Amino acid sequence: MRLALKHQIILAPAIVLLLMSLLLGFLQYSYWDLSLKRQASRKLTTLFIALAEANLASQRMQALAVRFSRLEIVDVSRLEELAELHKHLKGAAKRILDLVTLSDETEKIWRQAVEDLDPEQGFDSRRFLDALNRLRPELEKLSELIQNERERLRDVHNQDIDALVARTTFVSIVVLGFSILLGIFLSLTLARRILRRIQYLSESAGRIARGDLTPPKAPEMVRDELDALALSINHMTEKLIRVVGTEKLLEGAEEERRRIAMDIHDQTLADLSSVLRGLQELKQRPDPDRLAQLEAELQKTMSSLREVMNNLHPQSLEILGLGATLEAHVEQLQAKDGAMKYHCYIQPELQDLKLPRLISLTLYRVAVEALHNVIKHARASRCEICLEKRGQGLLLVVEDNGIGMPRQVAGHGRGLNNIRERARAIGARVEWKTSRFSSGTRFELLLPLAAAGQSET
Repeated sequence: MRLALKHQIILAPAIVLLLMSLLLGFLQYSYWDLSLKRQASRKLTTLFIALAEANLASQRMQALAVRFSRLEIVDVSRLEELAELHKHLKGAAKRILDLVTLSDETEKIWRQAVEDLDPEQGFDSRRFLDALNRLRPELEKLSELIQNERERLRDVHNQDIDALVARTTFVSIVVLGFSILLGIFLSLTLARRILRRIQYLSESAGRIARGDLTPPKAPEMVRDELDALALSINHMTEKLIRVVGTEKLLEGAEEERRRIAMDIHDQTLADLSSVLRGLQELKQRPDPDRLAQLEAELQKTMSSLREVMNNLHPQSLEILGLGATLEAHVEQLQAKDGAMKYHCYIQPELQDLKLPRLISLTLYRVAVEALHNVIKHARASRCEICLEKRGQGLLLVVEDNGIGMPRQVAGHGRGLNNIRERARAIGARVEWKTSRFSSGTRFELLLPLAAAGQSET
């Protein structure tokens, strides 16, 4: 499936941007994983500080408890210091319990020891020392674990940093290199393809401007803007061909009028002049035999005039159809000139074929012109005319065994141009080939059934 032209233009940068986005996503994921490890490291640092604070507070409280146990009277200022130390211990213990998940038994020991060390419940050196003896081993054990974990994370962190730098550098180089190469490849490929199609359309337009009315091939399906442009040029060329064909047809019609005028002047008018002279002679000297002769000449002149009128507009074409009219015309030619043998074949299923009036008349005119060329130039002894259905088209063939068409004349005579322009006007294609006989010319006209207003059945 071909992309639209604007999509082809932005395809390469879009893919490069997509790869860059994926690379940024990969880098973000890598640094996000590192940030999680940093957060864990910061958590351990906070926990370590809290443990250090709790450890120092417990050591100081233990020293004060031992001193108080030896005194009979307790100094009030020392009790205030003990209360302040308990406050620090309690805050540090809360932070530790919030950061570390301990077993229920261990957590119970912690909470009970901190509660027993509260001076507001009264000072009892035995109770204080007992609580400190339970709390301090847990603090030392947890401190050791935290210290080991900090050292492990420090090593892992350093290793992760090195691995991350190496991995991200490698991936970045690979993705950037691949993106650049892929972008260049897609840009060159699509640009070359687009430029080639634009150059083809430009050459077609230049050729049409120079007078070669060969339309560019119309795309089967419009997939992008260049296909739409090619289709537009194709349609415009076809319309231009019809306009030029119309002009050529007018020239051909004028040529036909000149030829008909010459036929009337050379034959019909001469015959009428002969009849007139005979009538003038009869006025001076009546002669029954001469009168019968003049009557025959008048009948011949009327037939000749009727033939000219029929050539101008064959009424049998509308009444009997194209096939029967062609057969009648060939019979007339055979009756006129017995030296040439004519053979007319009309495919049976085409006898009742209904074609538009203009197309039927054009096909008839082309066939008559082709037969006229055979009679006038071919020096043939046999001529065949055939009208049949060929695939999805209507095929008209006029073939002779004459001398053939001279190379310098082929395709350039006025009559041949007239035939070609008539065919173009109805969307048909004409071609002159070598005859199937040992010598001669084969003329073919192929009219698509769609152009003839018919559908394939």
